[in-house]
Amino acid sequence: MKISVEFPSVVYREGGAGVSKLASAIESIGFDELDMFDHVVMGYPTKTRGAPIYPPKMPILEALMTLGYIANATSTIALGTEVLVLPQRQPVLVAKQISTLDTLSGGRMRLGVGVGWQASEYEALGEDFSTRGARMDEAIALMRACWSEEIIDFQGTYYQCDSIAMEPKPPQGADLPIWIGGTSERALRRVGEMGNGWMSVGNIDAGGFKTARAKIREYAQKCDRNPEHIQYQSMLGAPPTEAKGKAFYADLDAVAATAASLAEMEFDWLAVNATAVFQSGAKNLDQLIDALSSVHQRIRSVS
Repeated sequence: MKISVEFPSVVYREGGAGVSKLASAIESIGFDELDMFDHVVMGYPTKTRGAPIYPPKMPILEALMTLGYIANATSTIALGTEVLVLPQRQPVLVAKQISTLDTLSGGRMRLGVGVGWQASEYEALGEDFSTRGARMDEAIALMRACWSEEIIDFQGTYYQCDSIAMEPKPPQGADLPIWIGGTSERALRRVGEMGNGWMSVGNIDAGGFKTARAKIREYAQKCDRNPEHIQYQSMLGAPPTEAKGKAFYADLDAVAATAASLAEMEFDWLAVNATAVFQSGAKNLDQLIDALSSVHQRIRSVS
């Protein structure tokens, strides 16, 4: 089983040197991948919308810019997003950004994508929240064309390209892995039809995972894809939006037990939320590195 780390944006307080130090430490500890969380803005509650899932002033570094910075501070660890809200971004530009990251990192990129949940963020970026699912499907197909085709001709409902070229191609080409987050029926179908893997939220039980995996496999078979080529990742523990999630990593026995349960369920990847590790008591950079090392050791001992 492989283990990714969702990088904590709060480390920006330590400056660029702190970001590099933590990224290098995560690589040295032995984690398989370093991922970036994505939101561009967070909306305040208003008369017409409720409060967001996360605090409006939660610090969030821009995912792809930060990965470019981290790529230069590391050499072997895989890099990715968990997850990039793709339909609120222009897909040809994203294809170029990911291709550049893959090229300069030596083929280390994995792109995790989702449709998001925050209409106010789409509005701030000038994109249509209501069509995000359909545009997600087109965007994935268009990006794969950009990464593989010499002459790119794409005529979709939302995106069109007329005889363009994109160079350099990423080292991984059209095989650059695209993993898809979300639990809706459409998200599961999208994984089966065009994804390399599924990113599940935390706290999924064995029955829920069995049902989701069966649906993904069925959708894959319907479009003549081999379902055995699709992999599965779960967040380790709940997102740190409530007291239980914020305290999870303070109990290494609970961490180990959860990891063992997910391994038994046959997940291929586990994702450690380093922001939650910080919230569990690792209040400075050195403490955070020590805590991540302990978490990694306990997970490896049971998976």
